[in-house]
Amino acid sequence: MDNPKAIVTGGRGDLASAIVPELQRAGYDVLAPGRDELDVSDAASVKSWFARVGPISLLINNAGLTRDVVHSRITEEEWDLVVDTNLKGSFLCAQAALRLFPKQIGGHIINIGSFSGKSPPVGQTNYAAAKAGVIGLTQSLAKEYGKRNIRVNAVLPGFLETKMTAGLSENALDRVRQRHALGRFNTVEDAARFIAFLDTMKQVSGQVFQLDSRV
Repeated sequence: MDNPKAIVTGGRGDLASAIVPELQRAGYDVLAPGRDELDVSDAASVKSWFARVGPISLLINNAGLTRDVVHSRITEEEWDLVVDTNLKGSFLCAQAALRLFPKQIGGHIINIGSFSGKSPPVGQTNYAAAKAGVIGLTQSLAKEYGKRNIRVNAVLPGFLETKMTAGLSENALDRVRQRHALGRFNTVEDAARFIAFLDTMKQVSGQVFQLDSRV
């Protein structure tokens, strides 16, 4: 029997690079396309890419980006880019994946959210709105597709020191760190291990898991 197949979008990112080997150890064949292969914000790209994939068991909507700027100066282009990638991309990929889950057996969608979707800092209007939408999308899909044995969960991996956050100054990092009760950040390795573990929890759906110490 062939191994089950998993898809991790945003496959060139640091979190995806940690998720892939965890899923492989769990027995998955993993596809992790980067934006050059799969532009999640573009419906035609999503339709074309997923049409070549075949049956899958797991989708991790990991593709995302930020364009942080205060609300009074944000452009329509910056708004659209962030919302289309983070929220519309999760919607489009989920819609495509749902057609590929085996009937009766079901499947699992894990949406990568953000603490900003619950308690955003100044300057993340677009990102916060998109990630709040991801939480709503997660819980709505979980209710809609539970009868088909399809699970949908969201993971808020915490502030991770990755390429996405590499441009922040040490002062900015310290301010973010001070918001954590434990005074430290999560790691991509720990987040990836949790995501792989969550996939084994067959009775869990519609949940939002925050993986740091911010309250």
